[in-house]
Amino acid sequence: MPSPIICRNFGGKYVGDSHTFRMADNSADTEGDWPRDPAYFTVAADGSFAPTKAAGGHWGESILSGPAVAGLAAWCLERDFGESGFLPARFTINLMRPARKEPVQVTTRELRHGRRARYADCEVLQGNDLVATAVVVLYQQSEAPEGQQWSPAVEFYPPPEHEGDELVVGSDAAGWGELGARHQNVSRKRAYYRGLDVIAGQPATPFVRAVVVAEATTNMVVNLGTDGIGYINGGLTVLLYRTPRGEGLGVQGDRQFAAEGVAIGSTTLFDDDGPVGIASVTALANPAAKINFTGTARNDAPGAELYTGER
Repeated sequence: MPSPIICRNFGGKYVGDSHTFRMADNSADTEGDWPRDPAYFTVAADGSFAPTKAAGGHWGESILSGPAVAGLAAWCLERDFGESGFLPARFTINLMRPARKEPVQVTTRELRHGRRARYADCEVLQGNDLVATAVVVLYQQSEAPEGQQWSPAVEFYPPPEHEGDELVVGSDAAGWGELGARHQNVSRKRAYYRGLDVIAGQPATPFVRAVVVAEATTNMVVNLGTDGIGYINGGLTVLLYRTPRGEGLGVQGDRQFAAEGVAIGSTTLFDDDGPVGIASVTALANPAAKINFTGTARNDAPGAELYTGER
């Protein structure tokens, strides 16, 4: 059995074969103890993660948002296995069921500790229910080989006026603005977003922020059409070739294909210095909880009972 890993951030420790975190009793937080910017979770005394109001999703008042779940998985994996000189080059999460707005537990596991490549995964749980699984691959950064390779020319122009943490959405047909009916068109979409912190009092790292922003925007950017967003993403992959710089990130749609209720799409991620990575989603038709900014979603489709509240 490996020795417990002492966590410098919270004053607790990990126990057992896995990296399940146990919180020191005096380190508990509450939903009312907000940092300067809201976060998705606070950490309870038993090591579980308590969702805040900010963690609610578009799909229903009782459901956690995808960015909250994906961000928490990324945060735990980086907390346990992140290391200076190693870049989280690939992160993949499988969103296996709607997460309830209840405490969440996360257990992490190292799969391989190589000299130049590290692999780890985690399970996101609510009681006995497996909500999501995620895997991260970390590559050692080093000197690039000589020579030149083909790379496409890409451009991204952020919104000319953007302040604060609000999500800004753009489309070729309507320009930049708030997410809404004006962007329900068939033109190319993009977004600009800072994202929320995952844990109250713990500023998101560039990697975690990239995952949060990608999860918050990629499905919307590739699947927002003339009748709203009719697909719910069941999985996200984020690929990074360098560490993102700055706080705001741009996400621009590259391609989308769909047939027989299954959609796939990919985007390019941009920071202040240019492209930084790729995000892709696989999505399932979800008429029960379609987000339509000009009307209402169907409530008689299979699975509608899973989703309640405003959409």
